[in-house]
Amino acid sequence: MDIGKLKERLEKIGDPRRQWGNLRHKLEDILVIGLATLVCDGEDFEDMEAFGREREKELKTFLELPHGIPDEITFFRVFKRIKPEELAGSLYGWLGGAREGRAGVVNIDGKTIRGSGNRERSALHVVSARAGEEEIILGQVAVDKKSNEITAIPKLLDLLDIKGAAVTIDAAD
Repeated sequence: MDIGKLKERLEKIGDPRRQWGNLRHKLEDILVIGLATLVCDGEDFEDMEAFGREREKELKTFLELPHGIPDEITFFRVFKRIKPEELAGSLYGWLGGAREGRAGVVNIDGKTIRGSGNRERSALHVVSARAGEEEIILGQVAVDKKSNEITAIPKLLDLLDIKGAAVTIDAAD
């Protein structure tokens, strides 16, 4: 998967930070470091800063980092304000791009997340799209509380570029 293509997609996300004053770090630099930290089992904003500092030399080979590595507060502020649907759309498009030229099979399946419910709220139910051959999740959307998988599946498919793929759907409720 090409990191340059990920950066191109992330550059299209609207910057949620105020556009005056001290914008020291590029949005796509912050997002790439944050996402890479999560992929490498990082858990929080402190881990994002530490990940970046430990790998700054390597990161500078493909990120600009005009003012070095952002601090944990910067990661917090950006990820707090970023629109999840924009970030998800960029990531889904990037992952889908890695599949270009391969029609393959996309499996759609719904699952209830164990342990996500309690007395005050019901368990979270999600619908996922998985690339069969690559065994990666291409996308995932939550099912609205007063709805079912049937209404969530079109929303998920709208996020993905799966032209030419065979789509399978298990027995939806």
